[in-house]
Amino acid sequence: MIKLIILNEPKFFRHAPCTLAPYIGMKTLTKFLFRARNILFPSSCALCGGNLFEADEIRESLCGSCSHSIEPVYGPICIVCGKPLVSEIERCLSCRNREEERFYERIWVLFPYTGKYRKLLTSYKFKNNLCLANFFAQKIANLIMSIPELKEACIVPVPPRPGKIKKAGWDQVDHLVKKLGKLVNFPVVRCLKRMKSKIQKSLSRAERLKNLKGKIFQNASAPEIALIIDDVITTGSTMEVCAQTLKNAGAKKVYGICLFYD
Repeated sequence: MIKLIILNEPKFFRHAPCTLAPYIGMKTLTKFLFRARNILFPSSCALCGGNLFEADEIRESLCGSCSHSIEPVYGPICIVCGKPLVSEIERCLSCRNREEERFYERIWVLFPYTGKYRKLLTSYKFKNNLCLANFFAQKIANLIMSIPELKEACIVPVPPRPGKIKKAGWDQVDHLVKKLGKLVNFPVVRCLKRMKSKIQKSLSRAERLKNLKGKIFQNASAPEIALIIDDVITTGSTMEVCAQTLKNAGAKKVYGICLFYD
């Protein structure tokens, strides 16, 4: 009975390798424990719902097949907002036609907010599938390492709405940057804070900018080179206001990366 209680405690699987490794071998033991954990505490793929058995699958909450099917945007992209280009060259129509000043140097995006990609974010953001942060962080890390301009950047998460962490217990962007900072070994600077404002979802770009004006402010020193991280970009207004706040606080260059574009 005592052994059964121990095995049903998830912490067992984190501490057992250190205790038993000298007798079996770390790699073999870790693989065995992950398989045992999957039997006692079944994990399923965030996309297809299939069972997860391998350690990497459980860590990312995606089976190997689904993981390989989630690929970042390829092909021509806008050199400003990062969204795919259809017939334009270098800049999309929206970026070419905008009249207001732009405060960020450039934004990159990874996935479209449609189909299976939308399901992935829904599972992470609204169903509290925190393990997906490991998958997202690795994809962003791969992108960062391919961009020379970001070598000396500090990661700045888009700040959550007031009361969000207290209500939900966590913030999806902040949780993501914790993983990302460790992968790329970049400092994470939480220098932005957000005041209460209307929900942005149903507002136009102009209304969104007006809604956020003065609602995102600096609460700590801003880095010289900032890399803003957010989950979804629609009109780019949140990224714009964050970038403007950082520039006003002394940042020399501001870049942005968003997981999904809508």
